[in-house]
Formats: sequence, C-alpha cells, structure tokens
Amino acid sequence: MNVYDTANSLAKELKESKEYMDYKKAKEEIAKQEDKKKKIEDFEALRYEVQVLAMQGQKVSEEKNKKLQEMYALLVQNQDIREYFDLEVKFNVMLADVNKIIAEAVADVL
Repeated sequence: MNVYDTANSLAKELKESKEYMDYKKAKEEIAKQEDKKKKIEDFEALRYEVQVLAMQGQKVSEEKNKKLQEMYALLVQNQDIREYFDLEVKFNVMLADVNKIIAEAVADVL
C-alpha cells in the first residue's frame, strides 16, 4: 500500500469515527438554531482574534480575555452548546493525536 492509499484510508476512517459523526451531528443541529449558531460564531470570532494576537506575540487585553471567558460561561449554560463544545474538543483531540503520530514518525527529517 502506498502513502496516498494509506492517507485516503485514514481519511475514510476519520469520517467514520464516532468523534467525527457525533461532532458533525451536533454541528448540524446547532446550524438549525440561528440564535445558538450566531452566539457560537460570535464567540469563535473573538476566540480566533485572541489566538491570532497571542501567536503574533501581542498582548491580549484583559478586557478581551474577560469578555471571552464571560461569553464561554454563558454559552456552556446551554446544554446543546456545552455538548457541541465537548464534541468539538473530542474531535480536535483525535485530529491532534493523529497529526502528532505522523509528525513524530518523520521528526528526524524536519
């Protein structure tokens, strides 16, 4: 089996994984509820902004950090949103683990 076949097989297995299917279903359910979808989008936009600033080495204002924490605290009070975030984390952990395995396999040439 060549690397591309293996990659395609891995892609298929990822899409068939419980983590992927559960996350996809939760994401589809959230998308049907415009108010929840908008709140999550607003939160993710701010989270992205904070992450970009941090990666650029810029100081993130206490105000932005506090607003992010407050938004998250409000969002997770809703069971559907809390479950969505939990499933998102599980899926992203799985992807990160797979990426780590691949990176470690070729670390000697990177």
